[in-house]
Amino acid sequence: MIPTRPQCLALWDKYNLPSAKRIHVEEVTQLAKFFASKLKAQNSNVKINEALVEAAALLHDIDKNVTKRAGERHPDTAERILKELGFDEVAEVVRKHSLHAILDPELTPKTWEEKIVYLADKMTKYEVIGVDHRFKLWYKEHLPPEAVKELNESFPKVKQLEQEIYQAAGITFIDIQEEFQQA
Repeated sequence: MIPTRPQCLALWDKYNLPSAKRIHVEEVTQLAKFFASKLKAQNSNVKINEALVEAAALLHDIDKNVTKRAGERHPDTAERILKELGFDEVAEVVRKHSLHAILDPELTPKTWEEKIVYLADKMTKYEVIGVDHRFKLWYKEHLPPEAVKELNESFPKVKQLEQEIYQAAGITFIDIQEEFQQA
């Protein structure tokens, strides 16, 4: 089952999604929907479940204000919550959106829905800023060495995914900037 937008927004309240995260999630959702629309328009044979893309984008950070169980980290808690609610398809996409997922052959995004939500998240802070700028912001966070290593290893793979989506959708970052009125 895939929740509707109103159901997703109700879950934001139920799980106390912080207001700053709500802004981020809404921007990720708009970019993900843009990618899905462009991919489908460019490729008549591409099948994308747009309801799944929207729900997964809206709920990808649902666990940000939820106490994690032993051994859980983001997005493990989100995956658990969504499965408990019967949203297994959404949970699967959410499970594969964290930065480190792209480094794990089992978790790396494979479906269009997974790739779209993953990339939209990596291009967005509180507005759509692009992969390069997003990574620069992460590097400025004074992260521990293992997190910096993860960024270093992830960056070329994220850039590769970015190019895959841009090419398949027939777009460039300039198109995204124009769509989201970024200078």
